[in-house]
Amino acid sequence: MSSLQDSSTRTVRPADLAEAAAALTDTAGRVLVSGAGTAADWAGRPDAPELVLDTTALTGVRAHNPGDMTVEVRAGMPLRELNGVLAEHGQRVALDPARVALGATAGGLIATADAGPLALTYGSMRDLVIGMTVVLADGTVARSGGHVIKNVAGYDLAKLAHGCHGTLGLIAEVVLRLHPLPAANLTVRLPGSLAEAAAEILSGPLEPAALEWCGDALLVRLEGGAAAVDARADRLITLLGLGAVRLTSAEEAAVWDEHAVLVAGAEGRPPEGTAVLRVGARPSRLAGLLGELSTELGASRVTAGLATGIGTVTLPADPETVSWAHQIVHRAGGTSTLRARPVDAALPGWGPAPAAVGLLRAVRNELDPGGRLGAGRFAPWM
Repeated sequence: MSSLQDSSTRTVRPADLAEAAAALTDTAGRVLVSGAGTAADWAGRPDAPELVLDTTALTGVRAHNPGDMTVEVRAGMPLRELNGVLAEHGQRVALDPARVALGATAGGLIATADAGPLALTYGSMRDLVIGMTVVLADGTVARSGGHVIKNVAGYDLAKLAHGCHGTLGLIAEVVLRLHPLPAANLTVRLPGSLAEAAAEILSGPLEPAALEWCGDALLVRLEGGAAAVDARADRLITLLGLGAVRLTSAEEAAVWDEHAVLVAGAEGRPPEGTAVLRVGARPSRLAGLLGELSTELGASRVTAGLATGIGTVTLPADPETVSWAHQIVHRAGGTSTLRARPVDAALPGWGPAPAAVGLLRAVRNELDPGGRLGAGRFAPWM
């Protein structure tokens, strides 16, 4: 039993949409939606619930249309399993957050607005979801979108649910846009201070699939046809100059595994006594902002999407340090969210409230007027 549950907490594992709706219709009190648990420590710490809705039985592919490049899945399906099924058809959900290797589910990745290095090319789940079914707090089943990529009918629940941390409804089923598996991929690594090199790459014709600062080097991932990838890698190494190296397949796997560990921690946990902060800022400001966090607060284990504006830092897990980090990010016009912490640490999950917090509260009150779902996730904002 987790620290958020006591002997009065009941857990329900719905296996389909009807069971999920019934679970919310027939109950009262606070509800915590829980999936694989890979983001349990993200954002604000939820209040103790009366009911835990475990989505891990809501799994499986409902419909796959290879010709239309879409797939409909239940939201509790781990993304790595889904991509294993799709790979047999030469397709994928082009999303690579660090948590995927830990079993993160499709619904959980939407609810936390998580993405990875490939967001530079393919965007986040917000860009890949074209249809969604959500069960609201009173058991109402709401749907938007469909199986057609250009479908724009209906209220866009997917945009609302993206980053809701389980506070607006239970994401039950999703329709996702697919992309072909690349024929080849390759990573070029360049050590050093690389903000200028990143800008040069993005202004050129090489179109990296991902561009990430990791530890002490810039990683540039290329995807495409085998001959084209080789030619682009040669041009990239010439462009970057001395020190740029093409990684072998084994080296490539190792550096991206290292990136995932820096972002998510080993086995999903940060080093003892530390917390991980996710930072979002204008790409032109990100490197300087992360440098300021390192200089002023001793932030370490830095990753940075120099073109996406998303980075992570590891901080000492004390409230004053984490609160000050939020303030520094806010002062720079950025956003920050706590994404890992020690189990019993009382740390602020968010920084100062955004200007649109009134709108957030209004949407929450419309979809969950009793505040049943995920209470505490956005504390102290609402």
